[in-house]
Amino acid sequence: MAGRTTAIIADDEPRLAEYLKERLAVLWPELVIAGIANNGPDAQALLISEAPDIAFLDIRMPGLTGLDVARTANGEVQIVFVTAYDQYALAAFERAAVDYLLKPVSDERLAETVARLKARLASSTPAPDLKAALDAIARLVPAVAGAEKLAWIRASTGQQVRLIAVDDVCYFQANDKYTSVFTADGEALIRTPLKELADQLDAQRFWQVHRGTIVNIRHVATTVRDVTGRVTLTLKSRPEKVAVSRAYAHLFKQM
Repeated sequence: MAGRTTAIIADDEPRLAEYLKERLAVLWPELVIAGIANNGPDAQALLISEAPDIAFLDIRMPGLTGLDVARTANGEVQIVFVTAYDQYALAAFERAAVDYLLKPVSDERLAETVARLKARLASSTPAPDLKAALDAIARLVPAVAGAEKLAWIRASTGQQVRLIAVDDVCYFQANDKYTSVFTADGEALIRTPLKELADQLDAQRFWQVHRGTIVNIRHVATTVRDVTGRVTLTLKSRPEKVAVSRAYAHLFKQM
């Protein structure tokens, strides 16, 4: 392909967008990042104004989802979805033959995607039929964009910021304007208030047990009810016990 190869990146988490840009600079130095968008409408505008060869689109963005933006792309743009979906949902992307990167993006996986994109562009291979692919994804994973639940969180540990898989969280606890995140490895802090965080979690797995505490039920080892009816939870991978307030004690009647 003659001339420079350009790409745009769209992700509502600026730090993750910058991280992807940095890794692409290492793995594909010749690639020109023509713009970064932090929401769906801006991503759509970049597609029009920059006419990039490649678009890395986060699935879950404000305004328009990555799938919505992809539906408006012309047939010459190579689309790569960036997603935090679990393995079950990823099977839908694979069956639809759509390029995707799983958060947190690994260099190994990104290198595979880069090699595939380079080969397509060098041979002038047209982009896959996005409409058919997106329709297939919608059938395989109902409400794929709107129903996505949080799978990864960015948390501070001292001066470092790291990605934590939500499945690894034992429990969340309100901490003033912040939320403490407890895993088997220790404690970290996120800026999202507990009430806002609750709306992003899978309610089947994360149970509110106190006004200020949400527990990952998969990490609960036992429940203990004392003579007054108060319930306390012991955890599989942390030493402290978690108190359940009376308002939520009914959740554990069968346990």
